[in-house]
Amino acid sequence: MIIVHHLNDSRSQRVLWLLEELGLPYEVKRYQRDAQTMLAPPELKAIHPLGKSPVVDDGDVRVAETGAIIEHLLDTHANGRLRPPPRTPEGRRFTYWLHYAEGSAMPPLLLKLIFGQLPKRAPGLVRPIVNGVAAKAQSGFIDPQLKAHANFWETELTKSEWFAGDAFTAADIMMSFPVETAAQRAFRRQDRPRLDAFLSRIHARPAYQRALERGGPYAYS
Repeated sequence: MIIVHHLNDSRSQRVLWLLEELGLPYEVKRYQRDAQTMLAPPELKAIHPLGKSPVVDDGDVRVAETGAIIEHLLDTHANGRLRPPPRTPEGRRFTYWLHYAEGSAMPPLLLKLIFGQLPKRAPGLVRPIVNGVAAKAQSGFIDPQLKAHANFWETELTKSEWFAGDAFTAADIMMSFPVETAAQRAFRRQDRPRLDAFLSRIHARPAYQRALERGGPYAYS
């Protein structure tokens, strides 16, 4: 039995979605963020030294990091599903988006979250200074980066309906997290018609909806 160590409002939701798409049986072990700090509970450190989610136990194999977990599940259980053939244009696009999602797309989104929270957490006397620094960092660096990424995604989706080609793949599952997060923090859906259509398509997938039922309420902001 596959066990998913699932943290609420985290990247582990994508693992549940992939498992639902593949029709694989699995068990969810839930962990809840601290309501004040939004950090993962210390119990996750018993599963992995970094105390992060997702982590998957597949028999006697334990895998961490979303991209590595998705590759493991595809290699072990998918029988060629949700992945284009290797050494094809679609296969190369698949590999690119699978790794781009965390390697390039998520860092500016994380910075947006951090610099948005800094003024709220700063002591009252220095809050105006922190607010000014945070606002400058966002307007001068983070927001232009996020705009560039969103422009890139919108343009790429003019080439095909899905990120790796005409067929839905696990690369779209990986890209769902940055796109959904950016739709909350970085762009308006009505201004990005192709990204809006992508989000509508994934939200309509039965496996996506079943994964939300298994994982619980989800918030990207």
